[in-house]
Amino acid sequence: MPSVRFDRFLASTALVALLSAAAGGAFAGPANQPSLKLAQSAANAAIMPEPRRSSDSAATATDQTDQTDAITPPATMTPDEPGPSSGEAPATANTPSGPADDSAAPATVATPSSTEPAAAPTAPATATAPESPAQPAAAPTQTAISDADAAIAEKLHDLVNGKFDRVIGGKKERIAIEAFYAGRNHAPLWITDGQANERAVPAIAYLQQGDTDGLDSADYPTQDFANMSDPAALGAAELRLSASVIAYAHHAAIGRVHWTRVSGDISYEQKAPEPADVLTAIAAAKDVAAALDGYEPHEPGYLALKAKLAEIRAGKAAASKNPIPNGPLLKAGMQDERVPQLRTRLGLSDAGDTTYDKALADAVKNFQREHDIKPTGTLTTATVEALNGQQPERPTDIILANMERWRWMPHDLGKTYVIVNLPDFSLRVMHEGKQVWTTRIVDGKPTMPTPIMSAEMKYITVNPTWNVPPSIVAREYMPALQQDPTVLTRMGLTVSRNPDGTVHISQPPGDRNALGRLRFNFPNKFLVYQHDTPDKQLFVYEKRAFSHGCMRVQDPAKYAEVLLSLVRPGQGYTQERIRRMFGAGEQDIQFPNFIPVHLSYQTAFVDDAGNLEFRDDVYGRDKALIPILKNDGERKVADIPVERRESSVRREALAMPDSQWGGRSFFGGPADNGGGFFSRLFGAPPPQPVQRRGHQTAQAAQAARANRDYYGRDYYGR
Repeated sequence: MPSVRFDRFLASTALVALLSAAAGGAFAGPANQPSLKLAQSAANAAIMPEPRRSSDSAATATDQTDQTDAITPPATMTPDEPGPSSGEAPATANTPSGPADDSAAPATVATPSSTEPAAAPTAPATATAPESPAQPAAAPTQTAISDADAAIAEKLHDLVNGKFDRVIGGKKERIAIEAFYAGRNHAPLWITDGQANERAVPAIAYLQQGDTDGLDSADYPTQDFANMSDPAALGAAELRLSASVIAYAHHAAIGRVHWTRVSGDISYEQKAPEPADVLTAIAAAKDVAAALDGYEPHEPGYLALKAKLAEIRAGKAAASKNPIPNGPLLKAGMQDERVPQLRTRLGLSDAGDTTYDKALADAVKNFQREHDIKPTGTLTTATVEALNGQQPERPTDIILANMERWRWMPHDLGKTYVIVNLPDFSLRVMHEGKQVWTTRIVDGKPTMPTPIMSAEMKYITVNPTWNVPPSIVAREYMPALQQDPTVLTRMGLTVSRNPDGTVHISQPPGDRNALGRLRFNFPNKFLVYQHDTPDKQLFVYEKRAFSHGCMRVQDPAKYAEVLLSLVRPGQGYTQERIRRMFGAGEQDIQFPNFIPVHLSYQTAFVDDAGNLEFRDDVYGRDKALIPILKNDGERKVADIPVERRESSVRREALAMPDSQWGGRSFFGGPADNGGGFFSRLFGAPPPQPVQRRGHQTAQAAQAARANRDYYGRDYYGR
């Protein structure tokens, strides 16, 4: 090997050592160590960060924290804790906030293990240095390079030290890839003896079939190493494949489109895998395809959609068929040309004739029961419309959008969890992969959508008190009090004064409380929760988007029993015991183990019978997401979060229950047939609409429009 190559080897080894030391902790040592200071300066020059860009930040605007505080080291740093991001300790440091400690931090920072870099002092700035000099981290074991790959390694060294930006665009990816290759003496990961190796072949094959996971394989370009012999071209292809693998892992793990680009009513905390971790994992994997597959969700709901997507693309799924034509009523024993298509749609095998037999009639009856149609087994016009209504014009687009939202969610939903499907207005309790209970819910109206997120349920409140949000007090109740100082008291609300002199309004526990007798609490930034309701008549609607954002549960006592049997087994929390707790005093039942609650938005899903189901896009989430997924220009920046301004007033409104006093609502909707707040305060309530199961009445539709006008135009400008 020429001497210049050996010099590069030494230089890269020294750089790796400095990078490793900087990552493990700040350099520290006596002031009379010029050689160490020189090393610090060299390290800082080598890894000086570029100006921060929005595309380099993993934090969203809704969850941003002070970046200066984020890199302040703790007062005492253990070897496993991360150190400052720069190679030199700051002149001053702040102690992280937290509970007060009885023991003050010593003036001298404790000396770490001799094999680890010393921790940077945090207070005071003149803290005494450790007695023994800090030792930089040892250089990683160098990867052996064959003679055939030496020229490629040299080109990789040149690329990462001069022309790297031409191959890899993102700053974070550049730094990670540079450090990764430096740590292996710039030995190629995907090339052995000048040819694609046993890692590259399955990686390329996997990336090329990314469409099966609802992604676009064009986003992960690969090259044919077999047609290359020039070391520079092979080096560039090596880096591009690494970049494609990193991009795929990012998209598979947290989504191709960042959720902030779809709506401000979405929030998830999943983080993309670190680029260096991805390459390290692939380098150590015995099965590269399995390692890449591990970044995708593996929840049954996601895998079922993936299978249906493959069927539709192959022309084998029912969703790819034409709508079922209207025709005469069909009863068992009758003949009709629509029977074969109907059998396929309902998942029955083709009997080879046109007889509407008992098996088909039973399948129709089950479908009718599930869709709130009178379960007669007769094929009616309403049944045909319901069957066709579940088949969108472009089912693949809907499935792709839903698979993307699955990637936003935690990939491990938990051993025990609650999952809500907002467009389906349903709630399920899952335990060890099996459904243990399900019920109907009412969720947010289109102008006040229930957010999409995950949180942890921590306790149940029995006999909850409803405290009116301050913004609602100021905007709605104070004008009412000015017109009639006794009106709220007559309505059963309690009016008092806060310590700062502002008015506090609440509704004490009771049968007429807007929250009912039970509230299910999973603290979150949107302030939403699940609760009981006195308005039981709303559960007869097929589409139940009536609330301000919180979810009303049809059978809350049973829900509480199911949850408590899982978190407090053997303690006898039956429905009867829970109902005996109903009274005037608020009580909390704490969960010793929290239960994840996932508020999902599944407009396409596979039901328990294996049928592909579609639901209306009630909040327009598909409408916003699908164009981003299909637009090449938008996709280039789609995984970068965007800032969304949040409104505390609107969040308080999400926590606002609609119903009061046995069905009379403050803000309109089917429960009271429309009207405004003041009309109900000072006038008689209108009669309740008669609701036919499975269909909205004209009065209910009119009320919903009035409610949208009130909140959408006059109040929130949406």
